[in-house]
Amino acid sequence: MKANATSAKDFASALAKDRKFRKELISAIGHGTVAKRRAARKIGLVAVATRLSTDPKLKREAKKMVTNLEKAWSRVEKKRSHKVRNSLLIVGGIGGAAAVALPLRKKLSRRGLGSGMSPRTIDESIEVNVPVSTAYNQWTQFEDFPLFMEGVDHVQQLDDTRLHWAATVAGRKAEWNAKILEQHPDRQISWISEDGKKTRGTVTFEPRGDRALVRLSMSYQAEGPAEAFGSAAGLDARRVRGDLQRFKELIEGRGAETGAWRGAIASGQKTT
Repeated sequence: MKANATSAKDFASALAKDRKFRKELISAIGHGTVAKRRAARKIGLVAVATRLSTDPKLKREAKKMVTNLEKAWSRVEKKRSHKVRNSLLIVGGIGGAAAVALPLRKKLSRRGLGSGMSPRTIDESIEVNVPVSTAYNQWTQFEDFPLFMEGVDHVQQLDDTRLHWAATVAGRKAEWNAKILEQHPDRQISWISEDGKKTRGTVTFEPRGDRALVRLSMSYQAEGPAEAFGSAAGLDARRVRGDLQRFKELIEGRGAETGAWRGAIASGQKTT
């Protein structure tokens, strides 16, 4: 084509009309673009790696996080199973400490996994198709709690103001005593643990015509990563909603309470 072209313009025109040449040219341009992007990406990665390795603040935070995780790991190994230890490693991400140290520390702090576990509170409510007095009377039958409360194995009423609980928490058995602080017929029952698991609960009852609104607030102090991360995943809110739903099915299915205690308690002392 070059030999037959009378000018550069004729040569360019002939190349443009050649199908095979056009195909090869487009392919070359495509490979060049990909190569350019790869080069830019490699440069970007090198820059990020350099930034992480030279930033003094990130290095300090990473060192602190690794030290704290090593201490926590040492404590966990003495008390917990290998399963919990592996969970701690996954959450901590020791292998990527330099890149995630600061955000992870803040996240753990918000979830109560830093220097101390913070209490968690879950509030849920449900409307039941029975009068408020019927709903309240049934709730005073504390020994029936295992019928609708997930994880509660046994509740024993020791006297008018004290309960003994046995439950399965994060796969482990736990027992504790609780004291009823407030109990006012058809309105409120509040209790708090005296030992063992740090728990607190309040259930209130509001009349809605011939129905009742039952509102349950549960607060507890998580012990260790297993319980805390279960809560963070929303398991406890789901459990409380499930407890209320099962209470609704229980009382509506029966249509009447299994018993009642109409006394009153204020500040942990029986008044009537």
